[in-house]
Amino acid sequence: MPIRLVRSVPRFPWSAQGRWRPHATSLVVLLTGLWLFGTGEALLVSSKLGNSPWSVLGAGVARHTPLDLGTATIVISGVVLLLWIPIGEKPGLGTIANALVVGTAVDVMGHVLPTPHALAARIGLMVGGIAVVAAAGALYLSTQLGPGPRDGWMTGVAERTGVPIARVRISIEVVVLVAGALLGGRLGVATFVFGLTIGHVLAFMLGLLAAAAERARPAAYAAVPPPST
Repeated sequence: MPIRLVRSVPRFPWSAQGRWRPHATSLVVLLTGLWLFGTGEALLVSSKLGNSPWSVLGAGVARHTPLDLGTATIVISGVVLLLWIPIGEKPGLGTIANALVVGTAVDVMGHVLPTPHALAARIGLMVGGIAVVAAAGALYLSTQLGPGPRDGWMTGVAERTGVPIARVRISIEVVVLVAGALLGGRLGVATFVFGLTIGHVLAFMLGLLAAAAERARPAAYAAVPPPST
């Protein structure tokens, strides 16, 4: 299977049979992906070159409330779930886990990661953060246990409109960026680089993961049944 940008999330040998029916492997992949997702967000924060658009929004909310960044991220995730109603997206175990684990990982890893002063090191954190967020997003989405609040918005719109995931993700990031900026969230070069590239990098990571899975276990990959509803 050639590596390509994808329009929807493929199924994998470790994918769950339903959004509320995890097995041991899918659960481990889910939690690993979510923790890495929060770690990637924390890498961007540590770079001090600007947060991701969603972290800009979280920082803006935290600025006007008693909430810290991690808690604000969790609250925003709950609000975004309401946007699923018009597009008919269904939650799953991964949806709930995403809302809780990512914000926690941002807080924990934010206290562990270094905050270098050298520009080269800060750029490295920025690039690494974008790559980790994209890879982690592909990893946890591959479990088919339900997208997180933000990614559910993305995949729901993509599936119902036929617009590629990359284009939908970029549009959402722009809207979130504007909202965060209006609330006083920290902007920087990383904010714009993330917003303009994350959709394409995520789609590429999904294609890369699907190609690797098919090469490793082609028979098992082809035999995975569709999810139950």
